[in-house]
Amino acid sequence: MYPHPDFPDPAAGRATTARPAVEAARTALAGEGVHVMPAADVLACTGADEAAWARFAAHWEDLSEDAYAARRGTHRLRRYGHFSLAPATGELRLLPHTVFVQPDNTNPLYETVDRHFEPLTDAFVADPVLRSVLGLLGRVAGALDAAEWWSVKVHPFRVLATADGGGEPTPEGRHRDGVTLVSSLLVGRDNARGGESTVYSPEGAEVLSVTLEEPASLLLSDDRATLHGVSPIRPVNDDAPARRDVLVTTLTPG
Repeated sequence: MYPHPDFPDPAAGRATTARPAVEAARTALAGEGVHVMPAADVLACTGADEAAWARFAAHWEDLSEDAYAARRGTHRLRRYGHFSLAPATGELRLLPHTVFVQPDNTNPLYETVDRHFEPLTDAFVADPVLRSVLGLLGRVAGALDAAEWWSVKVHPFRVLATADGGGEPTPEGRHRDGVTLVSSLLVGRDNARGGESTVYSPEGAEVLSVTLEEPASLLLSDDRATLHGVSPIRPVNDDAPARRDVLVTTLTPG
């Protein structure tokens, strides 16, 4: 299976790569409030090889329509789940499914709106890659706050666009989520241009701008100190739709 250009063997350097990668993320978050973890580091930290990643990415074929985004002309698919994570032990528990509500003064389109999304599938919840990713996020979030347990909200998204439009990853524009750590993990993209992620200071200055291109690339930011948004996607080839698959995960002390 190896070598592979996008998926280096995680076992080959996991012990020597994972700890420095986590420490680099923690240092950057505590200082600048933002960090991009390269795909190779994420794969090393999670132990995901090419086959495991392919199984993980396949869950994005089983998402449901986001009716709230559709009302504003965006073709977006998603599901939603809520976990608790104990950083001291790594214990991860799926919590009962509920509506999704964002706090006041965060998302200008949806704050205080009860949004009903389909729950995560059982297969997605049980996927070892998901559980490893959430464990990784718990480790880096410790640089921002101490928590006996983290409230972890998980949103797999697929945004689609045609030549006529419809590909708005963040139709609400520049915003914050009202959490401690917000993360965006690129799962895959096809026939897509655009989708640039930008993190801003509260005053509006650009802190970092990056287009996540390589599967497993991970953008992390301190949501208390920054705002974020993603530019629209459009097809490279107008004869086929553009696709962008991401896992957005937020952590807040429980």
